[in-house]
Amino acid sequence: QVQLVESGGGLVQAGGSLGLSCAASGSFFTIDAMRWYRQAPGKQRELVADIASSDSATYADPVKGRFIISRDNAGNTVHLQMNSLKPEDTAVYYCNADIRPGPATVPMRHWGQGTQVTVSS
Repeated sequence: QVQLVESGGGLVQAGGSLGLSCAASGSFFTIDAMRWYRQAPGKQRELVADIASSDSATYADPVKGRFIISRDNAGNTVHLQMNSLKPEDTAVYYCNADIRPGPATVPMRHWGQGTQVTVSS
């Protein structure tokens, strides 16, 4: 069983910072890319940032320059440091990972349960 568990969500004032973490656990072979998505009420889920196994990172335009995605050395934990937060950043943030159950297998997409981030104005 593979689990992705997010932590670090909460309430923060505009201009503040918040750090999210997502740890993968269970039985798997490797984790390829890891990502953060978010979904605000009434809106579609959108990609916030992703990071490859090489640590190459990309960001959506609305968060570029404000958010930083990173992985630990083992590669099974992804972080999202959110700075200069804006009310429009308010959303449920979801961890996502491409996980291979075994060698020479197709990577499977796994999702965390989500963590609420609320930015007050």
